[in-house]
Amino acid sequence: MSDTTAEGVRDSENPCLSCGACCAHFRVSFHWMECASAKPDGVPDELTTAIGPHRVAMLGTLAKPARCIALEGEVGKTTRCTIHAQRSSPCRDFPASWWETGEHVPECDAARAGHNLPPLRNTTPLSEQIPPPTASEAPS
Repeated sequence: MSDTTAEGVRDSENPCLSCGACCAHFRVSFHWMECASAKPDGVPDELTTAIGPHRVAMLGTLAKPARCIALEGEVGKTTRCTIHAQRSSPCRDFPASWWETGEHVPECDAARAGHNLPPLRNTTPLSEQIPPPTASEAPS
């Protein structure tokens, strides 16, 4: 089994694999069309619950303390999503601070803080960081 993702990133570098805080902090809800009953590679229906006529949520994420049923491992130690290839759009779209986008993500910090974990740090060398726009460059 390879320890490299399809994007060529080594799993050992991915901060999510030693975190899992977002999976045990936020409600994970999405349109039911992302479920396996609507598309073959979708989220397994048995791991969701209906929360409205068009929306479902991952079991375990509706009430605090939240913990997604698909999360395996200990938050802040070693974690993994048991349905990673089938995960929903909120999970696919949630970036870790500094990791994939090179940008700070306050929601990531909030989830980590909820589990007494420190925020992730920007490890990009200063020479490679993109400076914020100046006042004259900022959109008006």
